[in-house]
Amino acid sequence: MWPASLLLLLLLLRRGTQGKPSPDAGPHGQGRVHQAVPLSEATHDDAHGNFQYDHEAFLGREVAKEFDQLSPEESQARLGRIVDRMDRAGDGDGWVSLAELRAWIAHTQQRHIQDSVSAAWDTYDTDHDGRVGWEELRNATYGHYAPGQEFHDVEDAETYKKMLARDERRFRVADQDGDSMATREELTAFLHPEEFPHMRDIVVAETMEDLDKNKDGYVQVEEYIADLYSEEAGEEEPAWVETERQQFRDFRDLNKDGRLDGSEVGHWVLPPSQDQPLVEANHLLHESDTDKVMLREDAGLSVRDGPGLHREWVKRKGQSPRGRGTET
Repeated sequence: MWPASLLLLLLLLRRGTQGKPSPDAGPHGQGRVHQAVPLSEATHDDAHGNFQYDHEAFLGREVAKEFDQLSPEESQARLGRIVDRMDRAGDGDGWVSLAELRAWIAHTQQRHIQDSVSAAWDTYDTDHDGRVGWEELRNATYGHYAPGQEFHDVEDAETYKKMLARDERRFRVADQDGDSMATREELTAFLHPEEFPHMRDIVVAETMEDLDKNKDGYVQVEEYIADLYSEEAGEEEPAWVETERQQFRDFRDLNKDGRLDGSEVGHWVLPPSQDQPLVEANHLLHESDTDKVMLREDAGLSVRDGPGLHREWVKRKGQSPRGRGTET
């Protein structure tokens, strides 16, 4: 979800093309930090809320755009079907509990990952047997080569060989049952390792390999800076570079020994993240309660009281949710 100078976290960027990936593409610097997928690109004010943020968090960005084009009656009917799905995915008791709402928002948050995996699956599962073998993925990504002839026709063959070895190593870690065939879940772990705890070590290892140029097992401050900034002859160093050195000393180097070990690199590129779906679910329940949506003691929303949900979670043309604007 790359060549030696990058993290290989989004191999999917090359999923749509046959042949070899580019050795020049990929993220640098801050692109190495893997945060949780944002619920919305809209700004979020924890104190006062933001309707567009809630709208996209609940529906997903693309579906939210579709809802914006619907009449109030159409959007309310569609919301009712969504709420019913939320309940049926849980205990089906006629209420949407906090846990069910959180699960739905988490599902919405991860939808783009599943969409990307679906597209990759179509490329990699070349024999259409419902699994992606390592050879299928290798050939679809790098092209077909006879044994011992890998990359004989490209200039930077050694770089591609290293990329191939890294991809295979990651595939083996993602392939938890060791059968050299990736299920959909295993392919997701391969493409988006930052989403899976058992892939954490491989993310850290790949980052260390990219940055640790002197191969001493640590990332020194200048190795860290070199990943962010390439000095040009005669060019004055930008002020932000010194700021990054200070960031390294103050926040990256946790044990203050002047370098980053694997644990510190892991804390940097895979920082602990807040449970965004849970925070948003609590927020929506609270806001809906102000609209007098039926609640019970365990904070469940009645799926029968659609209009209240509609005001809070679905944007209506010419109308703002209660407490966030003037209704017309």
